[in-house]
Amino acid sequence: MISTAPAVREAAPAANPALSPVAAPASHRVGGRLPAPQGVEGGGVVWPYLISVGLCHAVALLAFWPYFFSWTGVCAALAGLYVFGTLGINLCYHRLLTHRSFACPLWLEHIFAVLGVCCLQDTPTRWVAIHRMHHQHSDEQPDPHSPLVTLLWGHMSWLFFENREVNTIDSYDRYARDVLRDPFYMAFERNVLWVWVNLAQCVVFFAAGYGLGYALTGTSSGALQLGSSLLIWGVFVRLVLVWHITWSVNSLSHAWGYRSYETGENSRNNWFVALISNGEGWHNNHHADQRSAAHGHRWWELDVTYMTIRVLSALGLARDCILPNARRLNQVALGESAEDLSAR
Repeated sequence: MISTAPAVREAAPAANPALSPVAAPASHRVGGRLPAPQGVEGGGVVWPYLISVGLCHAVALLAFWPYFFSWTGVCAALAGLYVFGTLGINLCYHRLLTHRSFACPLWLEHIFAVLGVCCLQDTPTRWVAIHRMHHQHSDEQPDPHSPLVTLLWGHMSWLFFENREVNTIDSYDRYARDVLRDPFYMAFERNVLWVWVNLAQCVVFFAAGYGLGYALTGTSSGALQLGSSLLIWGVFVRLVLVWHITWSVNSLSHAWGYRSYETGENSRNNWFVALISNGEGWHNNHHADQRSAAHGHRWWELDVTYMTIRVLSALGLARDCILPNARRLNQVALGESAEDLSAR
């Protein structure tokens, strides 16, 4: 049953430090360079990650072969950026599971989570644990993916090296215990359910393209061509694009952009990343008020992910949506951003 509690509220202090809306302490490093996390020292290459990421990029490059091109495939890839990237990663993995910025019915949460799993960005639990660790140690050495190590490290290289501070039962228990209480998410940790989900999406995209191709051309060759196109564009091209969009939040939004708040680390509001990620690039705003469902604080900081949450709220499918805490943000504001926020 959907709660009748007010649809919007301001952030309250969170008992779990990983969910705390308070900005990073002033002791955090700002600028300069960092060594790689200590957990990486002596660790080896995570070959399954490196090989699978390389193979997916190679398969996605088949999109440049004319045989695999179709406008249907292009549309599937573009639609997938929203369906899988925005709903699965931004809305579910990030704002719902990691920061508890709003709540929704469990069945809908699980649907969104499956969309996130289809982005091959790890299981929901591991994604949440790593991101909460990032917030607690942002741009300090324990940060799993600070671009202050190198820009490439913050973007993707961190994925390919074993990090003992991340891949432990203790880190899961500390940073994602609330997620693991749900048997649905525990199932992804105890078996290869995520593999079957991703195989299923490949079958669905190919079958949909094959059926549509046969209906349009009446031939098996036409059906095979459109099925293959939909598989390449709808799965692999979209997958690689969502990867780099998500990774750009970790790298570019800690390297370039403007700062509205003094958060004690290097987070930036990057308009380019915000545009391609549907709102995740207003990263300095997010670090200043981590539990807020709205990352865009000024009127022109477009946040499509938050707009989606508002639509869900209007439909009765989202509740307890946390708004930016204007009073606290005024205390750490730079320039006029807090005044703009209060006028929203």
